[in-house]
Amino acid sequence: ISPVPPYSREQPIFTTRAHVFQIDPSTKKNWVPASKQAVTVSYFYDSTRNSYRIISVDGAKVIINSTITPNMTFTKTSQKFGQWADSRANTVFGLGFPSEQQLTKFAEKFQEVKEAAKLARDRSQEKIETSSNHSQESGRETPSSTRASSVNGTDDEKASHGGPAEAHLKSENDKLKIALAQSSSNVKKWETELQTLRESNARLTTALQESAASIEHWKKQFSACKEENDQLRSKIEELEEQCNEIDKEKERNAQLSRRLQELETELQDKELELEELRKQGEIIPQLMSECESVSQQLQAAEKKNKDLEEKVRTLRTEVEESKHRQTNLKTELKNFLDVLDGKIDELHDFRQGLSKLGVDN
Repeated sequence: ISPVPPYSREQPIFTTRAHVFQIDPSTKKNWVPASKQAVTVSYFYDSTRNSYRIISVDGAKVIINSTITPNMTFTKTSQKFGQWADSRANTVFGLGFPSEQQLTKFAEKFQEVKEAAKLARDRSQEKIETSSNHSQESGRETPSSTRASSVNGTDDEKASHGGPAEAHLKSENDKLKIALAQSSSNVKKWETELQTLRESNARLTTALQESAASIEHWKKQFSACKEENDQLRSKIEELEEQCNEIDKEKERNAQLSRRLQELETELQDKELELEELRKQGEIIPQLMSECESVSQQLQAAEKKNKDLEEKVRTLRTEVEESKHRQTNLKTELKNFLDVLDGKIDELHDFRQGLSKLGVDN
């Protein structure tokens, strides 16, 4: 059933779009979505009743049909969310807007409509009080005029004018009685409505208190979530720093591995050179007997070479065990290479001496 029939004189005076919520009737704390998406929410004015309503329809379903009264209050609970309580519908409506400006416009329109409804109610009460006062004054004046005419009239006048006057007064009295009865019934009706409004106001106050408590609860949860979010962000930053350190360490290890391979290649080259020198020394055994001093020097050199080879093996073991000693290893290898170059130079000089010696012989 449409809340605004086609023959009604209600006309939309303000329209916007928002997500509609209703308070959970069981808990009175949690919000239940009344629409899956943003729907049209409109203010309607009924010129015949001089009343205002907020109406929203989702497809064929009426999700808001709230008559605005002067006792209602629209409350902004956040930058994009507002709510109001409807005692007649026994619920609390909530609206979520896309922007703060739309929420502000809706709240301002709610205040305007509320003031207009209050003004209409005051005017209606003034009319009712005025009609009631007129009825009471007519009721008081009519009997006195009747008594005055009966006292001042003569017997001839009573005989000539008594019948029609009495009939007229009787009809007027009957009208006054009907007006007084209607006024009495209206007073009872207004008392009943006043009591209903008081009860509605009490329910509205309770709903607002519960809503305020719910708001405080959600604020606490929001603060807790914000603190937890800050902690998670700090942990993420720490993990990112650790990841950066790990990447840097991997890069350093890769550089050390490449340098170690280069040093191993250089050692292999030096070993090949030593092996060639040994082979060359084995080719000329006959010269060894003729130059014992040179042979002793050669033996001493070989012994030193063996010591150096032992040092090389020791250095290899140390390189494999610990990569962080690369700096010290570089220094020792450099010293070793300097010594080895010196020995190779000595061997080279020695070879040249042997060659010269062979030529001389």
